[in-house]
Amino acid sequence: RFFDIDDLAGVRQEDPEVFEETHALVVSLVREGVIDALRIDHPDGLADPAEYFERLRSRGVPVVWIEKILEPTEKLRDWPVAGTVGYEFLNDVCALFVDPRAEGSFTAVWEDVSGDRRGFHEIAAEAKLEQARGPFAPDIERLAAAQPDLPADTDTLARAVASFPVYRTYVQPERGLVADADRAAVHATDMPREMAEALLLERPAEPAFVTRFQQTTPPVVAKGVEDTAFYRYGRLLALCDVGGDPARFGIDVDRFHAANAERAQRFPDAMLTTMTHDTKRSADVRARIAALTWMPELWDQTVRRWLTLTESLRSGGAPDDLERYFIFQTLAGAWPIEAERIEQYMEKALREAKRNTNWVEQNTGWEEAVKRFSRELYEHAEFRSSLEEFVRELEFAGDRVAAGSVALKLTAPGVPDIYQGDEMPVRALVDPDNRRPVDWQWNETMLARLAGGAPPEGRDGSDTRKLWLTTRLLGLRVRRPEAFAGTYDPLDAGEDAVAYLRGGDVLVAVGTRPGVPAGALRGVCGRWRDVLHGEERDLEDGIALARVLDEYGIAVLERM
Repeated sequence: RFFDIDDLAGVRQEDPEVFEETHALVVSLVREGVIDALRIDHPDGLADPAEYFERLRSRGVPVVWIEKILEPTEKLRDWPVAGTVGYEFLNDVCALFVDPRAEGSFTAVWEDVSGDRRGFHEIAAEAKLEQARGPFAPDIERLAAAQPDLPADTDTLARAVASFPVYRTYVQPERGLVADADRAAVHATDMPREMAEALLLERPAEPAFVTRFQQTTPPVVAKGVEDTAFYRYGRLLALCDVGGDPARFGIDVDRFHAANAERAQRFPDAMLTTMTHDTKRSADVRARIAALTWMPELWDQTVRRWLTLTESLRSGGAPDDLERYFIFQTLAGAWPIEAERIEQYMEKALREAKRNTNWVEQNTGWEEAVKRFSRELYEHAEFRSSLEEFVRELEFAGDRVAAGSVALKLTAPGVPDIYQGDEMPVRALVDPDNRRPVDWQWNETMLARLAGGAPPEGRDGSDTRKLWLTTRLLGLRVRRPEAFAGTYDPLDAGEDAVAYLRGGDVLVAVGTRPGVPAGALRGVCGRWRDVLHGEERDLEDGIALARVLDEYGIAVLERM
């Protein structure tokens, strides 16, 4: 099955015969050189992911990326894979640009509009338990049948499944293997002692129970968090994305460096992404919403004004203030966007939240009232004027975050993954909005203009700045492969900028807060060429960042 779609046949990849039959074609394509690598989605649904990856390696598959969702404190196991598809990088690079000084202001606004003072983890725990008791009740019943001597009823099992802090454990009952991370995950739950001991093989346990339990927690976590809680908790929507923890309001530079250093050492070929077909919003929308934290007072004043301005557009209480706050953040991040797309987004958001409607029992009256509200916002002259004025204030900050994210993705340890069309500005929301056709002819025309020497359009347009930045940095990777296959050396550039050396010969610095960073660069003296702007320059030790960064807060230099 796939999550809660229970009318699909299960494929037992742990059965050697099934594995050989289902992988004969793809393995032959690898051996013939038709494809170079595999991406494996949702490996946590497998009975034994480690064994599965070992089988792929033994069949000659050289590179495997996995769609493994890691919690911020969770580390990828030592499996024979190249790494993940990059959601942990997506969330780290976004959080890097979120100003933690704005947390109090955003929390106050959120608590006012939602009337809910609970933190995200409480809301997520509630949503996971709803999933365990609801769509996944048959799975819970099968678990109870798999270990009949366990002194626990189905509700106790449901609570145990829903309390998992990570997607799953990877205990291998047939081999008797239990990792320290498995023990930590199980002990972090509120499950009964006998159940914990069974899952950790500390008492006799049916292998089928242990395996089935580990296959049950991932969909409950995924549906409870990503497809429910992310649509109920909206303090800052940029943080509500696949693999994210919205309770983490920003990260510091040291945390970002630590993740990069670990990736460089353990999984240097892991993917780095900022947008996929599964993200809740595109990189550009996420960047602009993150930039709201650069102007918390203005956002507070503006959103409270919008709540007053649009009160008369509500019908029968719909949308409620929480839903209006989702709409306002989405418009700020995606503007300009067609009304029909906002309506489609809100229909999905409402049903995923499962507060006033849902996919199974649709409250069409509520949904239509919210859609009508969304449409009428476009016709409300005072609101629309205020929105457009606010976006003009926000736009450049969002472009700075977007450009800085591109610079980091294309130079940090790992393999950058560029989602279709995202080398140009993409203001897309959750699927199906992010799967709309790309105008490749237009993108090629813009690329040809840049190749012909046209300057990138910047603050007044920014239509080609991402494309320009992407071409420059991909060109650098082609010229300096040894640098990007080499070391990752963090540089101390202060609290409001991230800087590092790649292979000793490529210098990257990005400002992560509004204004010009106050820090300086040390240990980089010598002759360098500016990769983005072309000039050559000598850097003295301790040079101020203000003298190095461009107007978008970016500097990428290669040693001469």
